[in-house]
Amino acid sequence: MVATGADAAVQIGGPWTHRSVSANGTRFHIAEAGDGPLVLLLHGFPEFWWTWRHQLAWLPAAGFRAVAVDLRGFGGSDKPPRGYDLITGASDAAGLIRSLGEANAVVVGHDWGGLIAWTLAAYHPKVVSRLAVVSMAHPLRVRSAVLTDPLGQGRGSGYAFGFQLPMLPERQLVRDGAVRVRRLLARWSGPGWPDSGTAAVYARAMQIPSVAHSALEYYRWLVRSSVRPDGFRYARRMRAPIQVPTLHLHGALDTCVLPQTARGAGRYVEGPYRWKLIEGAGHYPHEERPDAFDTELRGWLADPEPER
Repeated sequence: MVATGADAAVQIGGPWTHRSVSANGTRFHIAEAGDGPLVLLLHGFPEFWWTWRHQLAWLPAAGFRAVAVDLRGFGGSDKPPRGYDLITGASDAAGLIRSLGEANAVVVGHDWGGLIAWTLAAYHPKVVSRLAVVSMAHPLRVRSAVLTDPLGQGRGSGYAFGFQLPMLPERQLVRDGAVRVRRLLARWSGPGWPDSGTAAVYARAMQIPSVAHSALEYYRWLVRSSVRPDGFRYARRMRAPIQVPTLHLHGALDTCVLPQTARGAGRYVEGPYRWKLIEGAGHYPHEERPDAFDTELRGWLADPEPER
């Protein structure tokens, strides 16, 4: 049977299988490969599960069950009208781990997936055995850096404030074959990435009906909640220290989330914490420099007692 429409955009072939999993009242599309301890891979913006294609290829050989999911609102997953906040995202991830038949998992999150991963470790600590965050600062640091570093992180986050407008940003994102997706990927990455084929894959996925709106709703919650009671409650909860071993990987050339913004997240972690810059990479080190990225992740996963 030939996949069409949204399925054709996201069900890309490779050494993995595609299926749907229900969790937290929502249906999620996943790509999975391998057997062993679960590694749950959470993507960021403006991407979908395919961002983890390199890791899906080697994690099974390293003895893991790798599962890359399309977040709520992205790719082949459901696109409900609500639920684009980090608390719901964390509940989605916790539900996915249980629906996949596991009590806990190694959780690897990039960009928005990183924010969800930080939140998951604070709100549902029992389901996280280890935490790896890619290209994303701790949520409390993100909020403070925009205010305390207006010419650095504040300027770098200017696009997120533009996303607060109704309807117009969605139209801009998908206009002319989603050319803005290609431009954002190139702006936030290091030299030489992405190639035209990679950019085209992400542009096609952004043009799936309702994806652009859902993707921007995450940004709208993040900015607007900062001055609302739900945002205040979230910030209080996120002060709880992370207890599990945490790996923090960041591209040295990242202009979206600046390295100086992300650095220092160890203050929020009581478990072993390891920070590593990936030289020559921007906001997408797992795609831009997969060999260097995979070396760090593989070594950390193999270390039974990762040191601080």
